[in-house]
Amino acid sequence: MRAAAILAVTTAMFVPHAAFSGDVRHSGMPEDYSGRWAPDPQVCKDADRSVIVLSAKAYSGPEGACTIEWVVETASPRGPSYSVHMLCSNVSDPAQKSSANLIVRPDSASQISVGSDFSKLKIYQRCPANEPAPTR
Repeated sequence: MRAAAILAVTTAMFVPHAAFSGDVRHSGMPEDYSGRWAPDPQVCKDADRSVIVLSAKAYSGPEGACTIEWVVETASPRGPSYSVHMLCSNVSDPAQKSSANLIVRPDSASQISVGSDFSKLKIYQRCPANEPAPTR
């Protein structure tokens, strides 16, 4: 019995830390977050540049037009947080690409917090699905 306890403690000490981490890598954003999001529901009706559009493999918004390369989901006491790794086109020169990161933290089914890091998160509301996207 004592030998089993010593073996269990010794094994636990040498199990890689990664086996306990809550990070999961995805090829795109979960479908639940696809759609148009705005800082205020009234903005959904306008061709406002503060509206962001998310899909499994794309983002468009203030950061420009981006292709989502991968997403890392991290568990937290408040629920999952998503670190979105993107390749974005330069607005003035679409041939020029740059990397960008975005954090998406769901607050509820109709609200998310989005920003380049946790200190810059802004709250966005889901735009109604039946509302057509305005042309810019």
